[in-house]
Amino acid sequence: MNYAWILQIQTEYEEEYKKRHDEIWLEMVQKLKDAGLRNYNIFRYGRKLFGYFETDDFNKSINFISNSEINKKWSEYMEPIMKVDIDPKTNFPYLLPLQMHFD
Repeated sequence: MNYAWILQIQTEYEEEYKKRHDEIWLEMVQKLKDAGLRNYNIFRYGRKLFGYFETDDFNKSINFISNSEINKKWSEYMEPIMKVDIDPKTNFPYLLPLQMHFD
C-alpha cells in the first residue's frame, strides 16, 4: 500500500532540516527498513514537506517505529525545527487520502 503525509519546517530552519536529513542516523534508516517501509521519499516545497512511503502493513510498521528508542530520540532531535500534527488514531502524521492512481 502507498501512504503520504504533509509536515512543515519551522520558519528559518530549512537548511537545518536538510542538513539533519543529509546526516540521518543509520540506526534510524535501519529501523524504518526493519519496520517494513520501502520507497520512502520526502519532497520539500518551501517549508512544506511531502512524504511518501510504501508498506504492506501500515499498523504493524507504525507500531514498530513508534515503540523504538531510536525513533523517540530522532523525534526529540527534530521536534524544535518541525511543525508536526499527529493523528491520535495512528500516532503518526495525518495521512493524505488517495485521490487518483494509475500505473
